[in-house]
Amino acid sequence: MRPCSIGTPLPRVDAYEKVTGTTKYAADYYGRDMVWAGVKRAGVPHGILKSIDAESARQLSGVICVLTHKDVPGTNRQGVIRKDQPVLVDDKVRHCGDAVALVLAESRETLNRALDLINCDIEALPGVFDPEQALHGDAPLVHTDNAEGNVLLKGDLKTGKGPEAEEECDLLLDACFETQRQEHAYLETESGWARIEQDDKLVIVCSTQTPFRDRMEVAEALGMDMSRIRIIAPYVGGAFGGKDGVTVQSLLGLAALHSGGRPVKMWWGREESFLSGTKRHAARMYYRLGAKNDGTLHFLDVKLFLDTGPYDHLGGVVLALALEHAGGPYRIPNVLLKGWAVYTNNPIGGAFRGFGVPQVTAAMEQMMDMLAAKLGMDPVQLRLKNAVVKGDQNCAGKTLVSSTGVADCLETLSKHPLWTGRTGWKSNAGPFKRRGVGVAAVMQASGYGPVVPDYANAKLELTLDGRIRVYCGVVDMGQGNASTNVQIVGNILAQQADGIDIILPDTDQTLPSGSASASRCTYTFGNALIQAAETLKGRILQRAADLLMAPGKEDLAMIPGAVRHLKTGRELSLSRIAQLLNPAERVAVGYFRAPTATDDLGVPDDLRLHGFPHTLFSYGAHVALVEIDELTGAVDVKRYLAVSDCGNVMNPEIYEQQIQGAIAQSLGYALSEEFEVRAGKVLTPDFSTYTIPTSADVPEIDSIPVQVHEPTGPFGLKGAGEVATNGPLPAVANAVADACGVRIFRSPLTPERVLRAIREAEGKEPAE
Repeated sequence: MRPCSIGTPLPRVDAYEKVTGTTKYAADYYGRDMVWAGVKRAGVPHGILKSIDAESARQLSGVICVLTHKDVPGTNRQGVIRKDQPVLVDDKVRHCGDAVALVLAESRETLNRALDLINCDIEALPGVFDPEQALHGDAPLVHTDNAEGNVLLKGDLKTGKGPEAEEECDLLLDACFETQRQEHAYLETESGWARIEQDDKLVIVCSTQTPFRDRMEVAEALGMDMSRIRIIAPYVGGAFGGKDGVTVQSLLGLAALHSGGRPVKMWWGREESFLSGTKRHAARMYYRLGAKNDGTLHFLDVKLFLDTGPYDHLGGVVLALALEHAGGPYRIPNVLLKGWAVYTNNPIGGAFRGFGVPQVTAAMEQMMDMLAAKLGMDPVQLRLKNAVVKGDQNCAGKTLVSSTGVADCLETLSKHPLWTGRTGWKSNAGPFKRRGVGVAAVMQASGYGPVVPDYANAKLELTLDGRIRVYCGVVDMGQGNASTNVQIVGNILAQQADGIDIILPDTDQTLPSGSASASRCTYTFGNALIQAAETLKGRILQRAADLLMAPGKEDLAMIPGAVRHLKTGRELSLSRIAQLLNPAERVAVGYFRAPTATDDLGVPDDLRLHGFPHTLFSYGAHVALVEIDELTGAVDVKRYLAVSDCGNVMNPEIYEQQIQGAIAQSLGYALSEEFEVRAGKVLTPDFSTYTIPTSADVPEIDSIPVQVHEPTGPFGLKGAGEVATNGPLPAVANAVADACGVRIFRSPLTPERVLRAIREAEGKEPAE
């Protein structure tokens, strides 16, 4: 086996354990004398909690205790930016999935019986279920103490001349787009395990993207000293933003405080996860786009309404990113952006891969195709004509100073056979079939923005047996960053992957390194890890030089398991060197804080706090080839191409998996996934009614990296975790419009909606 090297494929270091089922996830933690914990949910969307009758449950044999808000010793509030969500409801119920009571029982069967025996007296209140209606003065208030009524966050930005630029346009287009809620649908539902240890420390093992932030939230909610809490995050069975924040953590901590020292387990079922977990924000987006006759974009007016549900849960951050990306990767000199993240009594809107960008990309990229059609222009050439390059300003007025490869992506796409051969492919549609080809250009910011420090701390250790141990502070939720960390360290220290061990996030062992989110893991932690590895390498070589009586480190090279003197060939094993180093010398740390935008855009402080603007972006260009059944309206994506600028590629295998996974997930968003809610009640409570793609639904995907070097990235890399998520919905929507000759302004593009569109085009039935 060769030492790890950057730019070459490296199989995931966790692959064998995962495919053989020996990897231990949070849901796999049990223990002798273990207690099960579970939650009674409100079941109504809005109301005053008058009382909780839990006596029957308490009397049930096998029930240890039933806890309510009166048993929560701290603030009983949790949240990332605005702490507005109770651990257990103490005043108002604000959505059907609110937690009202916590039960501890000897078995899961007893737990479920006890939950059924709890009765809550809830005085129903009128609810609010539409984000625009929630802004009306007479709308019911979700939080009566919120100074902005039902507004969680609003944004109002202007670049250039503003409204008067509209008069200078040769062409104006208007449209309203609506995108739906999406369920994360991860394999591992929310779960964890907790216990009070003998040293009085509360240990929580949980499925999370944010162990260090969880520790702070749990401490505040439960009134505990943070030093008394340890969060351990093993591998996560998928998250996509749904575990970016507390789910089971505070409830588990509260349960452990009442379990008499026994371990406690909480594991939400799929239906509970659907009811209580966060969703991709449903959005209503009003767009007005103006251009010159030659296709030059000149004016954009956008109004966004995001349904954030009853609690913050990063809804403000989602709005900030949506505003920042509302104009796509284009030069538009005059832009008006307005947006509202609005409280409702629907399920909680929260972080989801793309963080608000898939919604606005769907709108903007369809506007671009509509404009190209009006102008009679090739849609790729229209995009290329307006594509930002380094030094341009984006729609928010931010000057782009990092690598900017959207034009490279579009040019690569324009020469690909799937695009150049599209006319012939479309003409070969069979009987009762229609074919269409759609394109989309995408972008995605990475990191936390200008206010919240986006940093990471990496730690490395040379163990006494000569192995390298990597202490990872960021979670691997399936994206493969643990393996990438091995590759970085192996490349710098010239070690093979099997000589490197990984310690997964643990607030007592690893160092704070931020969340596994925002396409930041490898960019931020990788930079810190490079520092740590270079430091450790220097120490190892210096000590070896001393022992080998070499003039200096320059005469030596690290090889797998040893250091070699290049002139004489003499070697010293790493274990020998480790034994001669002081324990402190065997440990090296690195720190990196991501650069932030320094532009003065006149952005309000609250919007800056939520991450506006960013300075680093990844880009891409996508093509979807679809075939539509005229009789059923079913859309079959036959081929898909994604060209991506994610900087240099460290591991082609993991890069490919990120791009393909994002496209597969977002094809579901485009075609079938719709988390339906009516008056706050969930109408798609499980996988029998909520349809996600299977392997049979995913087409052959061509993925091409353009590898534009990013100077600030580790080995020239930028984030790849989210950018591909933004392409499938607009690319497929444009392809369906190309095939049908009529556009559908609401997603997903289900067979029913497509069939309606076809019939409308034929004058048989109005479209939705």
